[in-house]
Amino acid sequence: MNNCVLIGRLTREPDVRYTTDGMAVARFSVAIDRPVKSGKEKQADFPNVVVFGKQAENCERFLVKGRLVGIQGRIQTGKYTNKDGATVYTTDVVANNVEFLDWGESEKETTGRHKSDRQTEAIPEGFQALDEACPF
Repeated sequence: MNNCVLIGRLTREPDVRYTTDGMAVARFSVAIDRPVKSGKEKQADFPNVVVFGKQAENCERFLVKGRLVGIQGRIQTGKYTNKDGATVYTTDVVANNVEFLDWGESEKETTGRHKSDRQTEAIPEGFQALDEACPF
């Protein structure tokens, strides 16, 4: 059985490219905290993730560096020869499902808008304004 479930934060913006037949392929990495004993230094892993198709396009649209994501997929290894002639081994997580766990406006969506502009937007009838200082 080859199945993995990961929750972590993006370490970089998704890099999306298209195959010759037009399928989107997104690549990014996530930072995943490793459990450590109290008093020890925090440690993390940084697996590379590959996403295909419509999900790859959605990752490009909605994910930004620092966003929390859940990934369900499989581990896939490979190898290639680099330009120096050395064999390079790779390990990637090929995602079947990417869940956007941390929502909010990305920098792409807020270009030219300030936080105060968002706070003054109309509040729908029957709802209260959120207290931004709320600890939870």
